[in-house]
Amino acid sequence: MELEEERGNRRRTRSIQIVFLVFIGMLLFFTLFSNTLQSLTLPKVRTEKAANGNLLFKLESSGILQPFAEMRLSNPAGWKVRKILVKEGDRVMKGQPLIMYDSTTAERELEDQLAYLEKQKIDLQNVQDQFIQLNTEGDEFKIRNARRNIETLKLDLGVQERKINELRDHLANQREMIAPVDGIINKLNAIEGGTSSGDPDTVISNSSLGYRLDISADATLLSSLGISVGDKVEVMVHTMAETDQAQPIRMIDGTIDEMTPAEPRTGSSNGISGLPPSIPQKSLHIRLADSQLKGGEKAEVKWENRSQQEGLVLSNEAIHEDSEGTFVYKMEEMRGTLGNSYMARKVRIRSSEANGKKTMIQADNLYMDDLIIMESSEPLQDGNRVRLQ
Repeated sequence: MELEEERGNRRRTRSIQIVFLVFIGMLLFFTLFSNTLQSLTLPKVRTEKAANGNLLFKLESSGILQPFAEMRLSNPAGWKVRKILVKEGDRVMKGQPLIMYDSTTAERELEDQLAYLEKQKIDLQNVQDQFIQLNTEGDEFKIRNARRNIETLKLDLGVQERKINELRDHLANQREMIAPVDGIINKLNAIEGGTSSGDPDTVISNSSLGYRLDISADATLLSSLGISVGDKVEVMVHTMAETDQAQPIRMIDGTIDEMTPAEPRTGSSNGISGLPPSIPQKSLHIRLADSQLKGGEKAEVKWENRSQQEGLVLSNEAIHEDSEGTFVYKMEEMRGTLGNSYMARKVRIRSSEANGKKTMIQADNLYMDDLIIMESSEPLQDGNRVRLQ
């Protein structure tokens, strides 16, 4: 009897232990499950480690080579084009004929004026003969009148001769268009048989002055790169290919001829005003002198320079701004019995230098390898719990 009672007590004790263990297990399960559910509702963040180093400033830009100086040539007489001796892209020498014009009307006018000059000479001879005859007759009044007629005709002859010389010069200068400098025919608007339509008959580049590459960049970036007027720069030029094959590349030395302020560009806003910042720009004019250049070639330049200072370098995405200044969110890990949790902490920073992607910062509470929040699925506040992406 006692044996059966003892067995019953053992079974009850075992049942109580099993129920207790099940209860504890369920309590742990629901605790962990509730923590897991809660963590799923936390903002999801992406982080990067704060690294010590310096900034790489880099500028890459390209453009099309343009003549440093162009001359727009037209025939002021407005004559018809008789023959075109060049085509676009031709390299020409100073004094070389470019276009022949129909000068028939001007030649006929010159012939008429020459004939009129001969008539004036004959008239002068007649008056001189009269003057000789009057001298023999002795009529003083008629002699003085004849002498005045002779002087008048001589003046008329001088005017006519100057007019003829002007017509000859005009004909010589306008009969054909001559290249005023060594250069390249950039554009040809003249058409054989046609007259000027308002555009220049031809546009010629002055190859002796070289070509220019115009690019623009952030003023602060140019300052960080140490670029100034007079600096030499290596320009990669894609020279014109005669066939459809890939254009050969040549490296040509250029000189920064001019730096001028340009229209500022609009940057991305991460401040409190909501307005994007205005970023000052500068235009660079790079001069290239090379006898094989024709203009129209694609050209590229590249500058690289590292900052002399070193510090903590972060991506620009991690940096925010409020009414008190700039800051970042540092992620702090908190250890617990049921697992580790993470919290976002606001840390004030001071920026020293920046390029297009990175910023070198100074902060009292940031150290190398600290996890900095780059991106969050929700807006963050100081002390918010977060979860890693």
